[in-house]
Amino acid sequence: MEKKIGFAFLYILLFPTVLLLLSGDSTWPEGWIFSVWFILLCFSTILHLNGKDPALLAERYKQPGSGNQEGWDRYVVYGLVVGFILWIVIMPLDAKRFGWSPVFPLWLKVAGGAGLAGSFFLFFRSFADNTFLSPLVRIQGERKQRVVSTGVYGFVRHPMYLGAILMFIGTPLLLGSFFGILAGLVLTTLLMARIQGEEGMLARELEGYREYMRKVCYRLIPFLW
Repeated sequence: MEKKIGFAFLYILLFPTVLLLLSGDSTWPEGWIFSVWFILLCFSTILHLNGKDPALLAERYKQPGSGNQEGWDRYVVYGLVVGFILWIVIMPLDAKRFGWSPVFPLWLKVAGGAGLAGSFFLFFRSFADNTFLSPLVRIQGERKQRVVSTGVYGFVRHPMYLGAILMFIGTPLLLGSFFGILAGLVLTTLLMARIQGEEGMLARELEGYREYMRKVCYRLIPFLW
């Protein structure tokens, strides 16, 4: 596990490094804000799980196609990975190196930063509240999976996805990338489609999930969806 954690730390550093290198400006303030945010979120989550919930950390290292993952979800996971890489690449090229987007006003960048603050909270609390938060759509029978309805899961049914969406939209707002927003919307659409398939599986196969759906009515956004 120590080797996997060490590799994960190096992998995490890759994305901020790519973003800053592609920007062509190593002093880009907005780029550094996102980079520090991303590193703190990932490192703190891994360290927390390593100390408090190693079973979930091991689950997070599962590869697509392993376990009893839903067949369709493998393609969704690959799509999310490719989309995330393209999202990381397009933002610095757009916002800084080539300046394809107009300069965003300060209030939009502040709104993006606020979105990242909310994203950090939702990501971290989702991992802390739900020990079954697998990266794969599957039933974890070997871990005796059960419905989690407390903490942020009493607010919406998919708080981690909400955190991801705040990141996908908040980051390009902060950096000033219109094309990053478009890429973030594509990733958001993919997540929303995944939710539909995931909830169908959970309602069929996980005891108590239908009752949870009635108790917590909204998937992502209260009073909307």
